Amino acid sequence: MDKRNRIIIFDTTLRDGEQSPGASLNIADKLKIAKQLVKLGVDVIEAGFPVASQGDFESVRTIAKQVRGASIAGLARATKKDIDVCWNAVKYAAKPRVHTFIATSDIHLKHKLKRTRQQVLKDTASAVRHAKKYTDDVEFSAEDASRSDFNYLCKVIETAIKAGATTINVPDTVGYAMPHEFGGLVKSLIETVPNSCKAVFSVHCHNDLGMAAASSISAIVGGARQVECTINGLGERAGNASLEEVVMSINTRKKLLKVHTSIKTEEIYKTSRMVSKLTGLNVQANKAIVGKNAFAHEAGIHQDGMIKHALTYEIMTPESVGVVESRLVLGKHSGRHAFRRKLASMGYKLNEKEIEKAFMQLKGLADKKKEVFDEDIEAIVENEVVHVQEKYKLQYINVTSGNKTVPTATISLSVHDKGRKERTVQEAACGDGPVDAALKAIDRITGIKCKLDDYKLRSVSRGKDAIGEVTVRIVPVSGKESFVVNGRGASTDIIEASAKAYVNAINRLLARTK
Repeated sequence: MDKRNRIIIFDTTLRDGEQSPGASLNIADKLKIAKQLVKLGVDVIEAGFPVASQGDFESVRTIAKQVRGASIAGLARATKKDIDVCWNAVKYAAKPRVHTFIATSDIHLKHKLKRTRQQVLKDTASAVRHAKKYTDDVEFSAEDASRSDFNYLCKVIETAIKAGATTINVPDTVGYAMPHEFGGLVKSLIETVPNSCKAVFSVHCHNDLGMAAASSISAIVGGARQVECTINGLGERAGNASLEEVVMSINTRKKLLKVHTSIKTEEIYKTSRMVSKLTGLNVQANKAIVGKNAFAHEAGIHQDGMIKHALTYEIMTPESVGVVESRLVLGKHSGRHAFRRKLASMGYKLNEKEIEKAFMQLKGLADKKKEVFDEDIEAIVENEVVHVQEKYKLQYINVTSGNKTVPTATISLSVHDKGRKERTVQEAACGDGPVDAALKAIDRITGIKCKLDDYKLRSVSRGKDAIGEVTVRIVPVSGKESFVVNGRGASTDIIEASAKAYVNAINRLLARTK
């Protein structure tokens, strides 16, 4: 691929992303994210703002020392002190970068910096030259570029390149520009600045008007070859351009944009989950690419299209970003095709009359709750349609266990076979623990081979004598079909509750296989 059409992905999750209100990361968290960003394939990791605090300095230095596979950048204001501190943090990196910045809009010059345009020009040249003494990889940002006077912005950029900057960043610091406007600005700067060919032009867009990703893509069309972004779009105020949105826009519209990145897109979802967990900032359900609903379909028309051909309603595959599969969510907008498919995946074989009865029950339930879960469908089918008959009932349980005793369980079940007299069967088994022993004894009685896929215990009341509710999920290990079955049981004795839940799941499994 043509290197001129490769977009450098500059990730600033650890710097601008951490500035999101409510987000705070310790050194261990930052190091973990940085290593995952390398797996993701980002080209530059902006690890922090070293002069901001001793903690920030230490985290940047730690990442510079331990992370390989990407350039490590630190942010510095256009002052000698900031740049010195920044270099002392990033100098341990295999590929260190100093990223220095100064505001260029008259609003910032007058009200924040209280400096003249000429003074800022001198500061720009001085800062870049000083950074250049340490490293050849110097990036310069003209803060609030989108609200700066165009001719003056050209002079500042020309000065920075002349002083040695190899990357010029054009930020839409407050998310003010419209996408077509911002793309036009970048294009005009590249065409107007005399020495623009000596630097890579970069963009850093904020999302105050929800335009960050669109403005970044527009800037690429205008000639930008680096995009600064964050995982999940984290950042000051409304955040930055979202890495996943920018990258997947490029991947999905390759023929139109004619550019590419080095991102391993299958790592996107994993990285998103990690950042969300460590920052404590949840991803909104309808967030593009990584939101819970990004590959979920509820409307009947959409579900029908998805069943027939996924491309009808998905422009990218969930697997391409690391999501396991699409979801057909059952709710009041769902259709019969999706419901039939769901029933089949759960192991139910119903005739058309039974399916129609269950479907009408589903619609009634969906009017009362937004999303219908597998457990709801089980209840509808087994209580309202097929009326599951319990073949097995727990009669007796005795368990011995201790830290120096092999856990052993004796189980007695009553067996109800159609057309036959009720009988009682008893078995004993040993296990890794009392619950394991009890379940193995039940397996010996029933002769059914299944795998315990999930086990959950919760208290449904308070106090020492609280009732414990156990939920289990089993998967049959024999036969051509594979599906999961849930079971529940409750008791003040959690071993008894576990046995009840397991027996309940087996009865449901038998009902489905019939």
